[in-house]
Amino acid sequence: MNRLLVAAGLLFWAGTSLVLSAWPRLARPSLRDRLAPFHPGSFGPEPPPALLGGSATDLLAGPARALGDRLAGLAGVQEPVGRRLRRVHSHLDVTSFRLRQLGWMAAAGLAGLLAAAAGAPAPLAVLLVVGTPILTFLIVEQRLAKASERWQEALGRELPVVAEQLATLLNAGFSLSSATNRVAERGSGRCASDLRVVANRIHQGLDEVQALQEWAELAAVDTVSRLVRVLSLHAEAPDLGRLVSAEARQARRDLARKTLEQMERRGEQVWIPVSVAALVPGAILLAVPVLAALRLFTTA
Repeated sequence: MNRLLVAAGLLFWAGTSLVLSAWPRLARPSLRDRLAPFHPGSFGPEPPPALLGGSATDLLAGPARALGDRLAGLAGVQEPVGRRLRRVHSHLDVTSFRLRQLGWMAAAGLAGLLAAAAGAPAPLAVLLVVGTPILTFLIVEQRLAKASERWQEALGRELPVVAEQLATLLNAGFSLSSATNRVAERGSGRCASDLRVVANRIHQGLDEVQALQEWAELAAVDTVSRLVRVLSLHAEAPDLGRLVSAEARQARRDLARKTLEQMERRGEQVWIPVSVAALVPGAILLAVPVLAALRLFTTA
């Protein structure tokens, strides 16, 4: 019993340290994190964390990333977590996200140990100690995946309007970089947030086409990729505005088709509870004469 309490106390200390070290109010952002949005390689792969450092966070950074990526791979998650974090413009990097995730796992494991120490049955205790941390890990991973999917869906909804704005500006004589800057400065949606990053990359000296291609690769949305392929012709096509306008109309048609499919699918789902509600009373009414007939045959 004493060993179990000591193990629970150590696990609680480790989990609390990890959670508090990742809490923004207690952990001051490092210089690298503050300069990351202005770095020329902010869209590229992040450098691996140092395994040796002056704090527990630096010591646990490498194992936390490796363990988190391994568990995510076993759960069927293929897309890197850093890519999804950059897609949703999260203030967390991969190390901070994994440390916070493992901190919640440690807290869940501590709760399971306390329940086991309180006298829970052995099968339930094993389920709490083993299953609760895994479930906590999957919940945190699923929240990030859902946030990434919602961001991609919002990009698909906003892209026709943004493409029309770009076409209008290009037809008015704006250059590609000037049109991108204008939409980014005056917009307020997900596309505008991404275009602000694209404009920042252009200001850092990157070519317009390369910055837009980085956005298309990170967004992983078909309509964004098609728009970027059209915008990449700005040096060759004299009527780029007309091409972008045609792409905006095509994106709007695709969005209307997807919306119609979702409405039809939801309309079909509405009939599921109605069918169940109609079948259950009907089955009960049919069971009454069948049971009466069986009773007659058994008593005859």
